[in-house]
Amino acid sequence: IKMAGNFRFPDVDTDGSEKSEEMEIVVNVGGVRQVFYGDNLNQYPETRLAELINCLSGGYDSIFSLCDDYDPGKREFYFDRDPDAFKCIIDVYYFGEIHMKKGICPICFKNEMEFWKVDLKFLDDCCKTHLSEKKEELEEIARRVQLILDDLGVDASESRWKRCQKCIWKFLEKPESSYPARVIAVLSFLFILISSVVMCVGTIPDLQVVDAEGNRMEHPTLDSIETACIGWFTVEYMLRLIASPNKLHFALSFMNIVDVLAILPFYVSLTLTHLGAKLMELSNVQQAVQALRIMRIARIFKLARHSSGLQTLTYALKRSFKELGLLLMYLAVGIFVFSALGYTMEQSHPETLFKSIPQSFWWAIITMTTVGYGDIYPKTTLGKLNAAISFLCGVIAIALPIHPIINNFVRYYNKQRVLETAAKHELELMELNSAEGKAVGSKSELEDISREGKEGPFYSSRLKVSHSDTFIHLLSEEKHYRTRLQSCK
Repeated sequence: IKMAGNFRFPDVDTDGSEKSEEMEIVVNVGGVRQVFYGDNLNQYPETRLAELINCLSGGYDSIFSLCDDYDPGKREFYFDRDPDAFKCIIDVYYFGEIHMKKGICPICFKNEMEFWKVDLKFLDDCCKTHLSEKKEELEEIARRVQLILDDLGVDASESRWKRCQKCIWKFLEKPESSYPARVIAVLSFLFILISSVVMCVGTIPDLQVVDAEGNRMEHPTLDSIETACIGWFTVEYMLRLIASPNKLHFALSFMNIVDVLAILPFYVSLTLTHLGAKLMELSNVQQAVQALRIMRIARIFKLARHSSGLQTLTYALKRSFKELGLLLMYLAVGIFVFSALGYTMEQSHPETLFKSIPQSFWWAIITMTTVGYGDIYPKTTLGKLNAAISFLCGVIAIALPIHPIINNFVRYYNKQRVLETAAKHELELMELNSAEGKAVGSKSELEDISREGKEGPFYSSRLKVSHSDTFIHLLSEEKHYRTRLQSCK
C-alpha cells in the first residue's frame, strides 16, 4: 500500500490480511481529524473504530456500513457526529474509562457511545449519575405526556363501564381536565377547611352545650356540619376507589391512607356511642370517642392532595433523611453531654432544679433549640457557662444541615416546573408534527384526520409517534437518528 500524504497504511501479508497491529487509520469527525493505531483500537475489537481496520478489504459496501463517507485518495473516514463527544469517547482506548465534558447532554453522549459501539460500563461512575438523572427526567416527561394522551384519547374498544371509570377518575383526580373538575377540587378544598375550622371551634367552652349527664359536648349545629363534611369525604373516597385503575395501589397510597384516617374516626366513634355502651362502661366509651375525635386532625393533611407546594415539601423532606438524621444525631449527642454536665455542676446549689440527668434532658432540649421556657434553669456560675455553650452549640448544630434541605426543596420544585414545561412542549411538537403530516398526506388521510378531530379529541393515536427528543425510545418504536436532542450541547 502506498503512502497517502503524511499517513501510511501498512503493507498486506502474503495471505492477503493486513497487519492490523501496525496499521494507522485517519478519522474525520465533524471536521476534527484524528489518527489511530491498530494496537490501541484492537484492545476493544467490538467498537466501530476497531472495525474500520478490517473494513478496507471488504470493499465500499463494508466501508459505508461503518462511516458516512470515505476518501480513497486520503484514506480518510468521515463521520457526521459530535466532535466534542468523540474526544471524550476515544479516551477509552488510552485510559480504559470515559468522562463526559461539562455541557454535553448526557442522553446525547449515551447515543454517541452507542453509535461508536462503546459499552456504557466504561463510563465513569460520576458521569453515570448524571446520565441516570437525565433518563429519569425523560421517563417522567414521557409518563406525563402519555397520561395526557391517554386522557385525551378515546379507545372505542373499551366497554362503557371502563369509559365511565375513566371519566370519573379524571373528574375527581385531575382538576385541569375540565371546568367542572376544577369546581369539584375547589369544593373538596373548602370542605377540608370547613371541617378543620369546625373541629377547632367546637372546643370553645362558650359554644358547647351540656347534655343530660352534665357533660359538655359540641353544639348540634357544628355536629351537623361535621356530619355533612364526613359524608362528602366518604362519597369522594368511594368514587375514587371505584374509578381507580389499580385499586391495590390506590388503597396503599400514603395520601389515600390519610383520607381513610380522616374519615374512619367518625364512624368508629358513632359505632361506639350507639353500641359501645352495651359492651363497656359509659365513661370508657366517652374516653374512646374523645381519643378518636382527636384523630380528626389527620384531615388537614388532605390539603396536600390539592397543593403542589406541600407535595414538594414532603418530597424534599423525604430526600433529606440523611441530613435530618445528621441533625438529630448532633442534637442527641449535645443533649446527653450538656444535661450530664448541667446536673453535675448544679448539685452544689441547695435549691437546684436539676434533680436527675433524665430530668435535665428537658432543659438541654429547650436550651439547644433556643426555646428556653425557663421552668428549669441553672443557678451556679459553671451551670450558666454550660448553658451558654449548650445553646451556642445548638444553634450551630441546627444551622448546618438546613442549607442542604433547602437546596433539595428548591431543586425539586424547579425540576417539577421544568418537567411540566417540557411535557407541554412535547405536546406542542406532537401537534406540529401532526399538522405537517396532514399537509403532505393524501386527501383521504386528511379527511380521516379531520373526521377524527370532529368526533374525538385532537390528540388522536396518530400523535403517539413523536419526532421529539425526550421520548423517541419511550413512546415510539421508530428510530430517528438525527433529532433535536442529539444536536444539543
